Amino acid sequence: MLQQRKTDYAKLSDVELASRIAARDVAAVRLVTGRNNQRLFRTAWSILKDRSEAEEAVQDGYLKAFDAIESFAGKSSLSTWLTRIVVNEALERRRRAQRRSRLLNQESVLVLEEYREKLMAGSAAQSPERILMRRQIAKLLETAIARLPDTFRPVFVLREIEGLSVEDTAAALQIPEETVKTRLFRARRRLQKELDPELCGALSETFPFAGADCEALTERVVARFIGGKGPRA
Repeated sequence: MLQQRKTDYAKLSDVELASRIAARDVAAVRLVTGRNNQRLFRTAWSILKDRSEAEEAVQDGYLKAFDAIESFAGKSSLSTWLTRIVVNEALERRRRAQRRSRLLNQESVLVLEEYREKLMAGSAAQSPERILMRRQIAKLLETAIARLPDTFRPVFVLREIEGLSVEDTAAALQIPEETVKTRLFRARRRLQKELDPELCGALSETFPFAGADCEALTERVVARFIGGKGPRA
């Protein structure tokens, strides 16, 4: 019976899910947050460049969105609607903080090239050494992406890492589609020396936000939203 209920929830439309969230349906909240946590975290990180700040932005973004969920009319996907709200939350956090993040300039192209050569020279395709190397490269890529200008980074993350279309990226960031194309092109040029074909395979490993982290965020949102506390002032 429980399995059937889960299957039914998975088949609900975005508008139907929004309606259930408005009624403070825990299952609907968990389904929607589980589907969107990683994308929203990556999007918030692309603006804030800080993991804990990104988590807080996503959590408060959810609470603001769910508090206003009755305004969701289904003109865009629920995922795009949530992304737009989290983008605004992250931007507001950055404005309030008025911080200029320190540029991470310690890892150079030479370091990336050294790791690439070691990766390509690995003996076994799935050896522990090769797996570790890919993880190290993923970390270097995170650093390289962090160095992108603030206007380029969210576009790059949504298009290249999350795989959103130009249209959805433009809607989420509230910028013209041509601007998305231009910023992505310029971001790619800046990263060209660092993101050669061998390194691009590590992109899917960057900014992981799953498992216990994902579940913990969902439970915090459920506790605050269902508990009636709403977004923080």
